[in-house]
Amino acid sequence: MLVLGVDPGTATTGYGVVRAVRPGEAALVECGVIRTKARDPLASRLKEIHDGIEELIARHKPSVLSVEAVFYAKNVRTTVVLGHARGVILLAGAQHDLHVHEIPPAEIKKAVAGTGAATKEQVQFMLTRLLRLKSIPTPSDAADGVAAALAYCMGAHLARLGAHAQPATSRNLTMGRRSV
Repeated sequence: MLVLGVDPGTATTGYGVVRAVRPGEAALVECGVIRTKARDPLASRLKEIHDGIEELIARHKPSVLSVEAVFYAKNVRTTVVLGHARGVILLAGAQHDLHVHEIPPAEIKKAVAGTGAATKEQVQFMLTRLLRLKSIPTPSDAADGVAAALAYCMGAHLARLGAHAQPATSRNLTMGRRSV
């Protein structure tokens, strides 16, 4: 199973493609960012994000889209604009009939680092350990996309679905080698 994880943003949208080999084993396929120009109109930026996600879906053919769920920023405008970016990402997933899962940031952190209060650095460190990477995925937005995909693979979505299955944790997970 291939999972496309996305960390939405209007300036920088991070993504990670993770292959779930079998329960408790995953490998990083690709990660990166979709950048837009701050001076471009919002509609143009949203189109770029949508087109970028469409291109990733066409290239990798994932079965799942795991997106960081909305969080409430101190600035209402930031929250609303982020919602627009999430909307075009969710639309791309729906247009390709992917299983779309939204996972709150705290649940992603908990799945990957063992605590919902983990720092970005702790999550990045655990990504390198769990996926047996030689270096941290960069930039940090890409690492957040990888974390969203890996959290799905580790079962973070099961809690949202109300499933009674015991998801894997970062402590008992043996991850596979990186494949590129």
